[in-house]
Amino acid sequence: MGVIGAIIAALAPRVRLFAWATLVANVVLVVTGGAVRLTDSGLGCPTWPRCTDSSFTPHRELDLHSAIEFGNRMLTFVLVAVAVATLLAAWASRRRDVRMIALVLALGIPAQAVIGGITVRTHLNPWVVSFHLLCSLAIIGLAVLFLHRLATPDPRPVARGAVVTLAWVTFASAWVVLYLGTVVTGSGPHAGDEKAPRNGLDPLQVSQLHADSVFLFLGLTVGLYFAVRASGATARPLHVLVGVILAQGAIGFVQYFTDLPIVLVGFHMLGAALVSAAVTWVLVSLREPLG
Repeated sequence: MGVIGAIIAALAPRVRLFAWATLVANVVLVVTGGAVRLTDSGLGCPTWPRCTDSSFTPHRELDLHSAIEFGNRMLTFVLVAVAVATLLAAWASRRRDVRMIALVLALGIPAQAVIGGITVRTHLNPWVVSFHLLCSLAIIGLAVLFLHRLATPDPRPVARGAVVTLAWVTFASAWVVLYLGTVVTGSGPHAGDEKAPRNGLDPLQVSQLHADSVFLFLGLTVGLYFAVRASGATARPLHVLVGVILAQGAIGFVQYFTDLPIVLVGFHMLGAALVSAAVTWVLVSLREPLG
């Protein structure tokens, strides 16, 4: 057995631990990325991949904004280490789906670093910032799918029917909510830098549209809950999702009527990450039941 084989064999028993680490690390990345934007540190390192034109690290005379942005960039190396460990641990599995999900998770980290670089080089263009966040939320959902697949047998069971269809519709509505949330952010005051452009949309109108989509999402989730209870399937993931939606909605309303304090906006971004994780858990638990 070669060195790589020995490493894979040593890591394989800890694959679920690394899968959880992948999920948690990407949620943390969303929160720290929010901290960068909310402290106006988005251009603390004004270029990419270097922090300045002449250095990969902040110069001594640069301020706290540089330290915050540079710290967020350094988190990428932690995510790379976790992703590589996860991939190696998953490679011991004979299941192609488990391997492929681990590979996509691993490739997603450098891809996100490149998108982050484009974000900086476009001076925090709000549409690029939106795409950057949505990619992180997608990676979080994929990490939940990875955890679920590790627990399912091979071949995995796949359910169909009206309940699963409603779960897909609920999942799609969640992503409408998440996308519109990034559009609201792109029209609001927390741009990541005082000189960063905004998307030019009316914050009041897009906030109303976002709120309407949240009500639709909540209604579909409640409908799905009753459908699941009637079918006899487990409703535990839906309990979590409903709790996350209610908490996220409460934070959203409070932050809107209190002029968007950065602490609440930060919690709202954490909530977006939890929505992605919870709605993915609901979908995969219904589509691929564990029994």
